[in-house]
Amino acid sequence: MTRESSASPLIFGGDAQSPRAALPVLPPLALYIHIPWCVRKCPYCDFNSHTASPVLPEEEYVDALLADLDQDLHAVYGRELSSIFFGGGTPSLFSADSLGRLLKGVEQRIPFASDIEITLEANPGTFEQDKFVAYRKLGINRLSIGIQSFQQEKLEALGRIHNGDEAVRAAGMARQAGFDNFNLDLMHGLPNQSLDDALADLRTAIALKPTHLSWYQLTLEPNTVFWNQPPTLPEDDTLWDIQEAGQALLAEHGYVQYEVSAYALPDRPARHNLNYWSFGDFIGIGAGAHGKLSHPDGRIIRTWKTRLPKDYLNPAKSFQAGEKALTNDEMPFEFLMNALRLTEGVESRLYPERTGMTLESLAEGRREAEQSGLLQVEPSRLVATTRGQLFLNDLLQKFLS
Repeated sequence: MTRESSASPLIFGGDAQSPRAALPVLPPLALYIHIPWCVRKCPYCDFNSHTASPVLPEEEYVDALLADLDQDLHAVYGRELSSIFFGGGTPSLFSADSLGRLLKGVEQRIPFASDIEITLEANPGTFEQDKFVAYRKLGINRLSIGIQSFQQEKLEALGRIHNGDEAVRAAGMARQAGFDNFNLDLMHGLPNQSLDDALADLRTAIALKPTHLSWYQLTLEPNTVFWNQPPTLPEDDTLWDIQEAGQALLAEHGYVQYEVSAYALPDRPARHNLNYWSFGDFIGIGAGAHGKLSHPDGRIIRTWKTRLPKDYLNPAKSFQAGEKALTNDEMPFEFLMNALRLTEGVESRLYPERTGMTLESLAEGRREAEQSGLLQVEPSRLVATTRGQLFLNDLLQKFLS
């Protein structure tokens, strides 16, 4: 799985929903499709991914995905999809025939916007030229390729199954298959990584001319091999040097940082993830997928699906594992934990439009954040300062009930 699809919502407890204003216009609607199998589980990965068996249950899983979607349709009647994201796991393990049947089934249920963005995650070890030509013919128009590093030592430390040459070839094969819009997923702060190592990876990636780069620091997450057996990571001073030098290099080559770890050429940000960060709506189908749907009466519901593939495929079990209506007390944090990841933030008016709540409900936290130098004093926008971007958790704490 690449970091692009990691914008999973946080789920909070709360009291019964208080009344709030109706939403005059519903936000854009996206679809996230989770395919949970990988060739091998990476030691740093905390996503819902599982080692694939020799034969994947593609037909059964597509049937389940469409049945899962059917159960969400009542909440999105009359709306259209602005983007679709196939995440995982490694969705490119599935055949073009299976993904084609799935996309056809989705479009029969929910209309596609004329300019819909459809992204597929892929790893270099799963690249097959014929398969990717077929994906492009299906209407998939964007790839997100999980590179992580081009250096063999670093790839082995990360448990990756591809090598640097395969990673370089994957980008070329994506272009040959007709993808003129693709992301490369790259990590820094890797075990024993120096500044020169990190910049060498970044230069190699830039030379491949992706339209988008997800460039982010390796973190040790609970419930992973690395959490229990931590590798030797660079010192803080080295991490800071990597961050500063890497951002300068990306800017020099025309990549604009528009989110904490996302850099894009002009007019090429990831529209699907922009929808997450601007508090848009998304249906989540597949094992462990999360969703968020707004209703005209002002209710905003988070959902999450059954996590284990065997349970998800079991007809006796429900697809949906739970749901939660966001309360007024939770709304400021829920909205801002996404919006303030954007380097330019969002227009202030988006908060009442997307939440049904007044800007005054943010007033106390906003005042404290501005006085702390974490939030810009700009009435028409909600945007973090440079300091606020560096200390985003501290900024968000100002808006916790």
